[in-house]
Amino acid sequence: MAAYSAKILGASKVYVVDRVPERLAKAKEIGCIPIDFTKGAAEKQIIEQHGGMVDRAVDAVGYQAVGASGNKEEPNAVLSSMIRVVRACGGLGIPGLYVPSDPGAPDAASAEGNITMPFGKLFEKGLTLATGQCNVKKYNRILRDLIISGVAKPSFVVSHNCSIDSAVDAYDKFDRRVDGYTKVLLHPNGDL
Repeated sequence: MAAYSAKILGASKVYVVDRVPERLAKAKEIGCIPIDFTKGAAEKQIIEQHGGMVDRAVDAVGYQAVGASGNKEEPNAVLSSMIRVVRACGGLGIPGLYVPSDPGAPDAASAEGNITMPFGKLFEKGLTLATGQCNVKKYNRILRDLIISGVAKPSFVVSHNCSIDSAVDAYDKFDRRVDGYTKVLLHPNGDL
């Protein structure tokens, strides 16, 4: 949705970094440029395709980011990559979830919510940071009006519509990324 919002707001090029083929395909469908980070460092792919660094980057993942193998949590992976790919005096938006404690963290510092990142490079480049959860109440009327006018159609992210009776199976498939499950919309009244 961050990429979709950037497109609606007029971004000329939007790169979407992921490793899940279905999500990369959705990104391409809305006019974004998909970057599969299992095929090499995302920032290097972007710089090569873009012809240089980008103005802004958004971390919509958070502390549960993983490396190219997808097997191990790397809480600093996205932040470090963003610092490398954004040009001097650019900006970083970080709505991705970071928690004060993570019992499943890969190291003691991350377990206490302390994420290592190249802060010296961030400082040297003069990057600005905006963090925290989105204030949805601030934007809900704007989004509603964009949907009503036909400018925004956020339902494109929904891959499966399911009844409440199939919720457990649907979320299991979503969690395991099988059968193209990217987002599931439950219909509690059975209206499909």
